[in-house]
Amino acid sequence: MALDYDLSSIQEARDLARKAKEAQKILADFNQEQIDRIVAAMCDAAVENAEWLARMAVDETKFGIFEDKVKKNLFSAKNVYNYIKDMKTVGILNEDAGQKVIEVGAPMGVVMGIIPSTNPTSTTIYKALVSIKAGNAIVFAPHPNACRCINAAAQVVHEAAVKAGAPEGVIGCLSKVTMAATNELMHHDDIGVILATGGPGMVKAAYSAGKPAYGVGAGNAPVFIERSANIKKAVSDIITGKTFDNGVICASENSILVDEPIKDKVVAELKGQGAYMLSPEEVEKVSRAVMTPKGGMNSSLVGKGPKVIANKAGIDIPEGTRVLIAPLEGYGPGFPLSYEKLTTVLAFYVVKNWEEACRLAIELLNLMGAGHTFAIHSQDDEIIREFIRKPVSRILVNTPSSLGGIGLTTGLAPSLTLGCGTMAGSSTSDNVTPMHLINIKRLAYRIDDYIGAPSNTCAGDDINPDKIADIVKQVLLGLGKTNGN
Repeated sequence: MALDYDLSSIQEARDLARKAKEAQKILADFNQEQIDRIVAAMCDAAVENAEWLARMAVDETKFGIFEDKVKKNLFSAKNVYNYIKDMKTVGILNEDAGQKVIEVGAPMGVVMGIIPSTNPTSTTIYKALVSIKAGNAIVFAPHPNACRCINAAAQVVHEAAVKAGAPEGVIGCLSKVTMAATNELMHHDDIGVILATGGPGMVKAAYSAGKPAYGVGAGNAPVFIERSANIKKAVSDIITGKTFDNGVICASENSILVDEPIKDKVVAELKGQGAYMLSPEEVEKVSRAVMTPKGGMNSSLVGKGPKVIANKAGIDIPEGTRVLIAPLEGYGPGFPLSYEKLTTVLAFYVVKNWEEACRLAIELLNLMGAGHTFAIHSQDDEIIREFIRKPVSRILVNTPSSLGGIGLTTGLAPSLTLGCGTMAGSSTSDNVTPMHLINIKRLAYRIDDYIGAPSNTCAGDDINPDKIADIVKQVLLGLGKTNGN
């Protein structure tokens, strides 16, 4: 029976890819106004259905917080739409009269969108919007633990797109989710580019499929509270970032690095704002509950609140606890909580100064999360700028990391696909937008003679014709020797 189901899922993948390709050929002839009308309708539909899609996501995955998933759905619809709505993505994008170059946007074809269980409906909305805006069709491969809500989100935006004039089949989604079907889509001839969000194994498979791909790596973002920081605001931002949807955004804070002179004030503020400082014995218990022996996360505790984690670990915490803080003396295999934790647990380190914070942040990122995100809370712009050179694609200043990284509280492009650059084997370090999903063709007119072309004039009065003649003779002599003459 399993083999029959796999074969059926593979056939579904082929059918979806074929239909999407046929639809995209029609969409490719649409002008910018037609595309924009479709994208606007998709946005409106996503906003209208944000709440029930969020409820479905929580009910199916058991991850995160309903209210925050509503906010993420609205972010993926409103914020992303407002950022991309005026973009030129098809037809003539730019004309450089001086250089006589015309840039023309052309779609990549059919996008394969791999969707995670952590942010299922919001990522589906976002990827559909950026793909259609770029003139592409898209076929989704859902995480098996979020198949129903991802299909529902895909259906919402597809119906809206078709009503606004898009061809049927321009947005598709696997309903029979198997690795065989996902693999078939990755390698199908009708897929032009892969937009992958998921675990390291899935992202690696996307990059190995022999097609252009955008993938994201692990987060594990360190956050440094430097001695000049506004401590109350810094702690508030960190807890806000980590507790938003119970920490499932990959840019969420994972380790707090505290400047030694302000350690006591930071600890007092953390406690005052609902953080619980774990004892060494409790750190061990939470480590065993949250993390696996190989450094991965216990999937049953992804996106869970502190009370659930404490119960699993067998420890008592006060009512109203918002996050668990685990003081650590090191990192790596002997310190499981130094790895990425998509839940409401933060590692905690004390550093002597910003230089030590810098070194420790690099070690933590090299352990897990290279190329992704680092956050700093500071009022010293010189120190802040020292961190620009660090191995991450996003350095976030005085903002919740999870919200700043996706572009909600910063000027970064609103996105739920955050590239990690070549530092992590990613093809981009950007927050992915429709501009990453188009080909740009260039029409270039001749503006000058090529070097060495016959000319009756010299470029400048200071050029000596006799010198030019001597250079030509030397070149000819050299050619004669090369040819054996």
